[in-house]
Amino acid sequence: MFNIMRYINDTDFQIVYINRELNIVNYDRVNYMENEKISLSYQEGTVVVKGEDLRVKKLLDNEMVVIGDIKNIDFKK
Repeated sequence: MFNIMRYINDTDFQIVYINRELNIVNYDRVNYMENEKISLSYQEGTVVVKGEDLRVKKLLDNEMVVIGDIKNIDFKK
């Protein structure tokens, strides 16, 4: 059964790619955003999204949805 309170209070970093959209949840900060590269910090390191014509479809305090031609996702500690 789905636990709505657990979902709302979840603080784990998550990244999900579905239907050409990259949903990133519970990041700490945006390091930089360009149309070919987006870098975010999270509790355990940095994630760098590379591609072409990258755009932010949704931006909230701790959630971002990136669209465009995503070529690579790098995780760095």
